[in-house]
Parts: sequence; C-alpha cells; structure tokens
Amino acid sequence: MSSTTAVRSRPLTALAVSVVLALSLSGCGENESDSDSAAAPEPSASQSSEQEPSATESPTAAPAEEPDDAIQITFEGNTVSPNGDRVRVSAGEKITLAVTADAPGELHVHSTPEQVLAYNPGTSDLSLTLDVPGIVEVESHELGVVVVQLEVR
Repeated sequence: MSSTTAVRSRPLTALAVSVVLALSLSGCGENESDSDSAAAPEPSASQSSEQEPSATESPTAAPAEEPDDAIQITFEGNTVSPNGDRVRVSAGEKITLAVTADAPGELHVHSTPEQVLAYNPGTSDLSLTLDVPGIVEVESHELGVVVVQLEVR
C-alpha cells in the first residue's frame, strides 16, 4: 500500500512544483515588462542584472535617472525654494533631495528617527527612506523654515 501511495504522490508533487514555477515566472515577467515601459528595451536577462547593481550603487550610478524624480531644493542667501510645499512620496522607497546651495548647511528631517542631512555649496544629492506613513517636515533650522512637507503613503 505504501508503494501505491508513493506513486500517486509523485504526480501531485510534480504538479505542485510546476504551478509554483509558473507563478514565479509570470511574476518576474510582469516586473520586467513594467521596467521595459520605463526604460529603453533591452534583453530581460541583462535588464534584471542591471537593475540590482543600480539600486546598490545609487549614489554613483543613479544620478542620471534621479533628477526627474528628485525633489529640487535651492538655497540662495536667506531664501529657500520650495517653501513649505507638500510632496507625496511612497513609504519604503528611496527619496532624493537635489540640493543646490550657495553655502553649506543642514536639513532636519522630522521623521522617526529624526535625520540630519548635511550639504555643501554647489549641488548635492541627499537620499533618505521613510517607512512610516504621515506628514514629515524637512526644515532648515538655520533659516527657521519648513522647506518641504513629505506626505508619506
């Protein structure tokens, strides 16, 4: 009786493995087609291998892509732009603040935990990730103003 049970379970096991593999591959295919619509068409194998290193090397490799998605902040003398604007961002995703400044300074991010992002004169790309939904203020304590409010969803 045990040999009959073993014979019956093999086809079921093979079927279960086939279903899991098919679902896994279809999930990968959806991600690649989403990437294809956002980027230049390339073979899927090289495309997936290019995406992983760019996420790890974001400070050096991604600046070409970030200006479109980055939040632009400009400090000139005692003024800053934007000045309290609200921007929607996704929880858990990398946020880039592209800061152009005529003097060094710091941005205080009132998140949990709080973060301080220092910048130098010229252009700086500052990155952060916010995991908790809500409104997070980014302030310049030197100027005493809220630069931007990040609406984390």
